[in-house]
Amino acid sequence: MKAWAITSTNIKRLVRDPSTIFFVFIFPMLLILVLGASFGGGFTPKVGVLVQSDGAFAQAFADGIAENDEFESLDYDDAAVLLADVERGVVQLGVIIPADYDDALVAGSTAAVEYIGRLDQSSVQYRASIEAVASDQSAVVRAARVVESEGLADFESAVAAAQLVASGPGGSEVIVSTAGEALFGDIGQFDLGAPSNLVLFVFLTSLAGSAALIQTRRLGVSRRMVSTPTSIGQILIGETGGRFAIAMIQGLFIMVGAAIAFDVKWGNLLGAGTLLVLIALIGAGAGMLMGAIFDNDEQAGSMGVFIGLGFAALGGAMFPLEIFPDTMVTVAHITPHAWAIDGFAELIRRGGTLSTIATEVAVLSGFAVVMMALGTWRLRAKLTH
Repeated sequence: MKAWAITSTNIKRLVRDPSTIFFVFIFPMLLILVLGASFGGGFTPKVGVLVQSDGAFAQAFADGIAENDEFESLDYDDAAVLLADVERGVVQLGVIIPADYDDALVAGSTAAVEYIGRLDQSSVQYRASIEAVASDQSAVVRAARVVESEGLADFESAVAAAQLVASGPGGSEVIVSTAGEALFGDIGQFDLGAPSNLVLFVFLTSLAGSAALIQTRRLGVSRRMVSTPTSIGQILIGETGGRFAIAMIQGLFIMVGAAIAFDVKWGNLLGAGTLLVLIALIGAGAGMLMGAIFDNDEQAGSMGVFIGLGFAALGGAMFPLEIFPDTMVTVAHITPHAWAIDGFAELIRRGGTLSTIATEVAVLSGFAVVMMALGTWRLRAKLTH
């Protein structure tokens, strides 16, 4: 009962503070709305296309982009203008087809197409569609090379025949897909941003909430609790329960709110719930650790925000891990954020279950055990000092 009284007191402090209510509940939902409306799939993105070659392959590439229903294609004749328009948001992405595009394909070498996009989740999704157009054209060229190598026709005739087969009815259909298409193909407008924001805000709120734990000590509340028949164990359980409950309340609010307001599909509920519980446990442990290390509540609150945002950026909660170099992806997984986002990606994008995210759950469980152990150990030492 005493532990529950401490836990409920922490929850009451949360709901009685209007500023906390805004940042814990309202702001995350607003951010999901803004990011989904700006970069989600609920509008037709504009793609600027600059063709620097007058060859048939280059024009066919541009035509393939224009025929894609996902985009509204706009023609450009200046690379600097295209770059500036991407930066200003006039177009969501840019594609520059180089002057040597046709020559490279005819010679059998790699033709480099420049893709211009922002460092956000939608940029990865758009790039997958552009790569799909390139893959379709590559399939035609490869087929023509085979026909030419067999001596059945010259390269130009073989290309014309391959294009006819690829676009005509009947016969065999060759479907070329990219990893990006499989990753982002069938998701909703807000499904990319909601899990990242969930992970970001649960950790951020938990770390920033360490200031309340310091205030409890500075006001002498902890000292008075220790002087009563309340055991140190009950105090630790109560404080841990308070931080865990706040993290769970916020996480559940984001999950349910996003599902109702934005039709976010979280996938397997058992898997999603398990990830949320583990995130909340890690956040609660980290919050207690910070609350025990620092003695100044303002310093703890500021550092909590700084550390929370830093780990979120590193762990892929601000920028998708898919745009990171391989080395940075490896580094990102020193944070629990990356493992949690990987787990949600498996559930939401690939229809996974609890068993398919067993690795992520195991790693996050390890994080939870370590953070809870460190947090309770340091807080016990602080209370009994």
